[in-house]
Amino acid sequence: MNTSRRSFLGKVSLLTGAFSLNNLYNQLYATDIEQANKRISSLTPEAAAGDEDYWSVIQQAYTANPNIINLNNGGVSPSPKVVQDALERYNRLANEGPSYYMWRILDQGREPLREKLAALSGCDSNEIAINRNATEALNTVIFGLNLKAGDEVIGTKQDYPNMINAWKQRAAREGIIYTQINFNFPIEDDETIVNAYEKAITSKTKLLHVTHMINWVGQLMPVKKIVKMAHAKGIEVLVDGAHSFGLLDFKIPDLGADYFGTSLHKFLSAPIGSGMLWIKKDKIKNIWPLVCSDKPNSDDIRKFENLGTRSFPIEQAIGEAINFHNAIGSKRKQERIHYLKNYWASAVKQNTKVKIHTSLNPKYGCAICGISVKGITPAELESSLFNNYKIHTVGIVWENISCVRITPHVYTSLKDLDKLIRAVNEIADKA
Repeated sequence: MNTSRRSFLGKVSLLTGAFSLNNLYNQLYATDIEQANKRISSLTPEAAAGDEDYWSVIQQAYTANPNIINLNNGGVSPSPKVVQDALERYNRLANEGPSYYMWRILDQGREPLREKLAALSGCDSNEIAINRNATEALNTVIFGLNLKAGDEVIGTKQDYPNMINAWKQRAAREGIIYTQINFNFPIEDDETIVNAYEKAITSKTKLLHVTHMINWVGQLMPVKKIVKMAHAKGIEVLVDGAHSFGLLDFKIPDLGADYFGTSLHKFLSAPIGSGMLWIKKDKIKNIWPLVCSDKPNSDDIRKFENLGTRSFPIEQAIGEAINFHNAIGSKRKQERIHYLKNYWASAVKQNTKVKIHTSLNPKYGCAICGISVKGITPAELESSLFNNYKIHTVGIVWENISCVRITPHVYTSLKDLDKLIRAVNEIADKA
């Protein structure tokens, strides 16, 4: 076989890289993680959550800066090295001849990726569209729904701003009615939340917009119960799953909703700028694409992917993020991150000057936790954590929420959280 032929076949093999036995994950991490998995195979996910030897293997797969403790994974999470390496490989290939390698080679990998995402989501691959983030996914539905003046959509004041503004834009331009209910979190009672939506419903209500995990403080909403109530009244439900997908152990269809959008660069740890839209098969034809399509009323989910030139390397590297995620296991991952959240939050909660704004019950919260210290503002607490301890968090002041959001991930060590606990207590004692 001549050199050029061998080189060409090698590059074509990249097409199925993340979806083949020769994927980068298998090459770089499979042996170590499989051995670690075997060692804890007799442990339940809850018991495995506190096995530091196991999680140290996972931590080593990330390249987090040791000089900064990143606890803002609720904004965007870093990718493990295997995902970074895949992204670089695909990017180098694309730049060898962009119009050829992107459109004729890498673009052919979208269908295997769609199938891999569908398997993770527990749905039909023809219900999955691949895009860039939750905003794009959800805005596709928000602006694509056939609503007319006078039709009502109900959301909350605690939803994500980009979604709130999208609904407000439709209201301003088209005369739909956008109603927002208000919650005081944390809430540890499903019926309180479901009843709030139900009481807001009128004869004009067509859709409920529900955030699965509230990004500000991590409140978990009882989506299944809300959907059941709404469907009984003939009302559709759009779910913002930006912070739940890749973190919680669930399958999208099990929620019962009609539409679901998410980012993949949060807890799934896919490349930054990757997302996914799920639409129930029989609903696809009713949604107009956000970007033009020659068949806008088609029931083909691919009509939502007509973005023109985009990052094919980012799309294809998503596959390695799924490989890494699957190696850990959804339930085991969820229990570990919940364990980390409760580890630090339970400790600082003992300080009388510290307030926790998120439930520590796994039914009502996971990963994300809000915290405030009496006598100082969220901005002051965020600044002090970073300037004095090099702990990166984010201050939140939104509607009736005022706190600092702290979010660990699987690469976060207990040593890092011990430093956080010490920092919060020292700041509180001086406030």
